[in-house]
Amino acid sequence: MAKQSSFFRSVSRLYPHVKPILPRLVMGLLCALLASVVALTIPQVLRGLINDSLRPGATAAAVWSSAGLILALGVAEAALVALRRTFVINPATTVETRMRVSLYGHLQDLTVSFHDRWGSGQLLSRAMTDLNFLRRWMAFGAIMLVVTTLTVVIGVVVMFTMSWQLALIFLAAAAPIMVYGFRFRTRFSKVARRSQDQAGDLATTVEESVHGIRVLKAFGRSREALETFNGQAEELRQTEIAKAKHQATFSMVVTLLPELALGAGLVAGVMLVADGQLSIGALVAFFATAAVIAAPVEFSGMLLAMALTAKSALDRHFEVMDSENTIISPAAPRRPAQLKGALSFNDVTFAYDDAPDTPILKDIRLDIRPGETMALVGITGSGKSALLQLVPRLYDVTAGSITIDGVDLRDFSVEDLRSVVGVAFEDTTLFSSSVRDNVLLGARTAEAPTAGARTAEARAGAAGEDPGDGLEQVLEEALDTAQAHFAYSLPAGLDTLLGDEGLSLSGGQRQRIALARAIAARPTVLVLDDPLSALDVNTEELVEHRLREVLAGTTTLIVAHRPSTVALADRVALLEEGRIAAVGTHAELLAGNAHYRYVIASLETEPRDLDSELSALEDEAEEPIR
Repeated sequence: MAKQSSFFRSVSRLYPHVKPILPRLVMGLLCALLASVVALTIPQVLRGLINDSLRPGATAAAVWSSAGLILALGVAEAALVALRRTFVINPATTVETRMRVSLYGHLQDLTVSFHDRWGSGQLLSRAMTDLNFLRRWMAFGAIMLVVTTLTVVIGVVVMFTMSWQLALIFLAAAAPIMVYGFRFRTRFSKVARRSQDQAGDLATTVEESVHGIRVLKAFGRSREALETFNGQAEELRQTEIAKAKHQATFSMVVTLLPELALGAGLVAGVMLVADGQLSIGALVAFFATAAVIAAPVEFSGMLLAMALTAKSALDRHFEVMDSENTIISPAAPRRPAQLKGALSFNDVTFAYDDAPDTPILKDIRLDIRPGETMALVGITGSGKSALLQLVPRLYDVTAGSITIDGVDLRDFSVEDLRSVVGVAFEDTTLFSSSVRDNVLLGARTAEAPTAGARTAEARAGAAGEDPGDGLEQVLEEALDTAQAHFAYSLPAGLDTLLGDEGLSLSGGQRQRIALARAIAARPTVLVLDDPLSALDVNTEELVEHRLREVLAGTTTLIVAHRPSTVALADRVALLEEGRIAAVGTHAELLAGNAHYRYVIASLETEPRDLDSELSALEDEAEEPIR
């Protein structure tokens, strides 16, 4: 947990966000303050009504005029409250949206190592729950806290003008309230922060359980998952109860003490009236004023709790926003024009941030020629996947450098680098969108197409075609290369919406869609972390053959977990304990390296891709019809 800052220091960080809407917030504050002043004016009208309009000999017109004035003041108060809401609601939601978009954008920029450390539920609660609460506090809590304070101050001043003796009795209740308020602030801040963190942990558990529901059901662990969730939910419940107890105790104090003071004031007031030191009208006006400010005083407990919770929400928001993105583009980046794709690892060492003294990769030296396919093999834990993730700069090297055509990856802008490096991982991630959008994710973005998409659009433009047709050709070619023809037979074809993370597809289908996505980017360098593990050997060979045709000249680095994948590579690099132990052809390493023979012998056997086999049978059945 980050170090706690003061309330005003935390709230001051909100100023750049509220600055554009500050005039409307001020207008809302003024409306709320005027509504309170109007409410405080009504007791003075009552004072005049009792002392003047109701005295013997007064006319009925005076009574009606006083009643009309009170009605007008009531209508004015209601109108000012409505204006306050009109002024603040829309700009407050605007600030909430901008802060949420800013947070999401920052999360997109932050490194993978950041996301490795943070639970998704914690980030989700900050993006949704915390910012939603901040919006409500800006639109209501902050304004009413200021108005409540000023209302009490103005009301006490008015009470002093009517009777300083009764006002002193009322103020006597303020001292213990202030003392307890300080203790309440300290205790409530801690429990509010704990509640928000526990809610984030609970959201993480829900998300993990939903995503892993198949595993939980398959292993019959639903009851255990429920018990774990129940324990976390119970912890949150106890924390919320503690919050409620603190708030209830504070509300009791701020309600009871003023009421006791008013009771004592009533006795003293009657005595002052009996002695002729105070008029009946002044006594009535005094207690009417006390009634007006009693509600804000009682309301202060909730407002203070809202303010402290908003402070915790702000602290949690800026914990993420203050996280530094260490993988950034240089001030003057090199342009990756006409790259050949010579990929070199020069004395590369890499360690994760949480274990800097335990490098995963050590002094890696490896040169991959342009257009070459290099297979990377090694036993589990040798660092194969870590090495691949350094190429698109998902992580940065700890020491040494990686170059493309002799240019350090860190000399390219991150955007340009990732437009020339395509990736496909073993653990495929698809989005809840159409097949088309998933495949073309790497070929174009919301703002600008990637290098591969620009090439396709340029070709289409030169031929007098719609650039969209060029992207359509890229899409079809990518699906064909990845042997993902099944996509055309889905209910809505390529526009079929995939379920959450593409779980509506089989493992082999998801892998082929993910591979098609990497191919559609038309990369100069392609890194594949065993993306064909769920395919049978025949389908894998077809994919490899089509890859050589479609991505001729593309440099490929592929983690291989099967002998068939290794055999299709031009050369093989052997990783052993985080170091490159040997490089050569498959035949050369089999003949001359004992550890390589051990690794090859331990590689998993070929799986059967039932999806591909079924498709093949269907094709054979349809062949006579054609």
